[in-house]
Amino acid sequence: MGFFVHALVVVVFAVCGAIAFQSTWDGFRRRPADPVREEALRGVRTVGFIGSLLAYFLRSLTEAPGEGLRRREYATALTRHERRRGHRVAATGRPDAERHGRV
Repeated sequence: MGFFVHALVVVVFAVCGAIAFQSTWDGFRRRPADPVREEALRGVRTVGFIGSLLAYFLRSLTEAPGEGLRRREYATALTRHERRRGHRVAATGRPDAERHGRV
């Protein structure tokens, strides 16, 4: 009976570690679509913290964890801002604003 319990504990830690690794790794690529689900997985990630640490370590070998996601979000926001700003300058009819970068 003791061996079965010990084996079960090892399996639980391994599964929790794998789930924590996967959710952490996915968090580097995109924002969570369902924050409630992420909140529910907090306990699993706490038990499997080794998986999260492993994901952070492996990701840090290529770039800072989450850097690519933030870079894409910034580029999208910058493109959206330039598009909105271009429409406003064209709508105001102020060529001076275009030349000096003011609206």
